Amino acid sequence: MRVGAALLCAALAACAATPPASVPPIFNDADFAPAAAIDASQVFALDDTMRQYVRTEVRREARHKNDRAALYDALYDKTRLQLEYDAELTRNARETFAARQGNCLSLVIMTAALAHEMGLTVRYQEVLGEESWSRSGNMYFVAGHVNLVLGQRLDDKSGRYDAKGMMVIDFLPSGEMGSYRTRELDEATIVAMYMNNRAAETMSEGQLDQAYWWARAAIGQDPSFSGAYNTLGVIQFRHGDLAAARRTLAHALTRSPDNTVLLSNLAQALEASGMAQEALPLRRRLLALQPQPPFHYFNLGKTAMQKGEYQEAARLFSRELARDPYYHEFHFWLAQAYARLGQMAQAGRQLELALETSTTRSDHGLYAAKLQRLRAAATH
Repeated sequence: MRVGAALLCAALAACAATPPASVPPIFNDADFAPAAAIDASQVFALDDTMRQYVRTEVRREARHKNDRAALYDALYDKTRLQLEYDAELTRNARETFAARQGNCLSLVIMTAALAHEMGLTVRYQEVLGEESWSRSGNMYFVAGHVNLVLGQRLDDKSGRYDAKGMMVIDFLPSGEMGSYRTRELDEATIVAMYMNNRAAETMSEGQLDQAYWWARAAIGQDPSFSGAYNTLGVIQFRHGDLAAARRTLAHALTRSPDNTVLLSNLAQALEASGMAQEALPLRRRLLALQPQPPFHYFNLGKTAMQKGEYQEAARLFSRELARDPYYHEFHFWLAQAYARLGQMAQAGRQLELALETSTTRSDHGLYAAKLQRLRAAATH
């Protein structure tokens, strides 16, 4: 099972637990109104319906196979629970199970919660080099990639994992298993990722007070998780707390000096504060690390579309797709360019690809409707 959207870091340029003493003075609680309480224990919590599902459906499967395979089949066999992938919202374990849908982090959390209930060992892995970009309005997001490793029950005598009994749950095709590099994550980091996702999601909805407390809680869960500092800095920036945003982003950059998202965000915070000269070294560093940032050719293609230069737009959208062939919006805009050029077969194929790579119900419905209209027009 390929798991994406585990880490959402909002980028400005494109887009209450007390923390340990190691966290610098970056919080400005007094500037944000109190919001709904955040309880980390609820992330993996089960309800009675989930426990009943383990006792009946999963245990029934376990009569004919090992517990790991039984859990996987009970969850991801399309004839059983009928889970759907939907990247629009990050849910906790109970919410994911009740909705029968979730983004990749939600599915990891729910699967881990049920595995814990069965007494299985669980490990979490970050897949290195698997970041992807997306956007919502004027906000851009970078999503990391995590997967889940299920082991046998712990040996009561040794307390060790049985390496031969490991089962990786990942969306990557089976032929690619083991071909990527991974880094093991603590469960506290998974909780921090969940809270960071909720911070980014509530921020994108304009709920800056709630977003602040989500990001703060994420840092409290895992002060080493740089994504939460970036999200906090973006929230502070959008709230108008420029000095706080600069402190937060500068601290995060000391931990990850080559992080292009942080470089971009801090440069913009400095420029908004009237400190353009201080931002120049960051801009130079950013240009050296990332001469063509994500969405570079896409944005140029949209400009070409506005000018009526559809052939050039198609060329630019194709260049962006060469860098990221799985982002639905690139296919959709290439389809529009082809349609303006009268190349309806190519437009239809790109709409099909947009439909296949869409990650939310709303996008799926939009592309399905446009594809249906295109096919209907082609028959007349």
